[in-house]
Amino acid sequence: MTARLFLSRCRVLLVLFACWAGTALRAQELFEGGLDPLSTQVDRIYVKGLQYLLKNQVPDGYWQETVYGKEPAVVGLSMVAMLAHGDDPEAGPYAGAIKRALNYVLKQQSDTGYIGRSMYNHGFSTLALAEAYGVVQDDRLGPALTKAVRLILNSQSKNPHGGWRYTPESGDADTTVSGAQMVALFAARNSGIAVPEEAIQKGLKYFVSMQTPDGGFGYTTAVSPNGPRTAIGCLVFALAKEKQSKTFQSAFDFLKKVQAESSFQHYFIYYAAQAYFHASPEAWQTWNRANIRSLASSQNPDGSWEGQFGPTFTTASSLLSLALNYRYLPIYER
Repeated sequence: MTARLFLSRCRVLLVLFACWAGTALRAQELFEGGLDPLSTQVDRIYVKGLQYLLKNQVPDGYWQETVYGKEPAVVGLSMVAMLAHGDDPEAGPYAGAIKRALNYVLKQQSDTGYIGRSMYNHGFSTLALAEAYGVVQDDRLGPALTKAVRLILNSQSKNPHGGWRYTPESGDADTTVSGAQMVALFAARNSGIAVPEEAIQKGLKYFVSMQTPDGGFGYTTAVSPNGPRTAIGCLVFALAKEKQSKTFQSAFDFLKKVQAESSFQHYFIYYAAQAYFHASPEAWQTWNRANIRSLASSQNPDGSWEGQFGPTFTTASSLLSLALNYRYLPIYER
């Protein structure tokens, strides 16, 4: 047995023990004030969404839809949504679907380490590999994740802004693509892959340059901030352990003022859930309750949600906005 596999199995056993021993305590902590029924509601919503993903995945690992179901980012996020529920990835109800999705993502990686046709695909796919590494027994994962991280770092080293955009060779940058790479780097670092602190600091410096005077984040310049980009910026600084910084505090103040009906709604709630979770337990609980109500009322009978990026992405991102209620993935730890 390899050292990584031994540690992986130990980690799974610890998670299972924690689930057995701490279920009541966790429910008390998450759903204070007599709101314990919400935990049952979350799981009912979540499992219904997972069943939709399970039913619509094809044997090759992608999802049946005309536009986005074959994108490795969407496949990867769907896999992460399954991992986030905490079932055994080797023998649980979603083990087969997880392995099919993982096979698909790995097949999309080129010899250079690049996954998919854009850095959006690459960032989210790298995140998926990082979350699978250590809990899914697959010898391909370590080398693939290392190559994917190396590509992110090489791309940043050539970018005059210290960020990323649509391709590894891009000379410009934007906060949405850059956010995907930064979160992937933090996830990879959590999994044990070496990520230079210099790269993290360069990325943070880029985000600072994109912050507007009112605390939000612009897209390619420090103007016209919105909810999704500000949620991304908040999460990046939270994962960097910079929650006491002025940048984070002013960004979170801006985020709290954003209306619930944001543009790119499901993309927004995917990041906003994590931003609120890291910012404040009290603020997250309030936001989480509202998100649960919203998703419960908008979920389709088949378990999916509708959105501009197709039902697979919309369902996966909706589920991941609820996954903080489980907290099984390393990226979802405070």
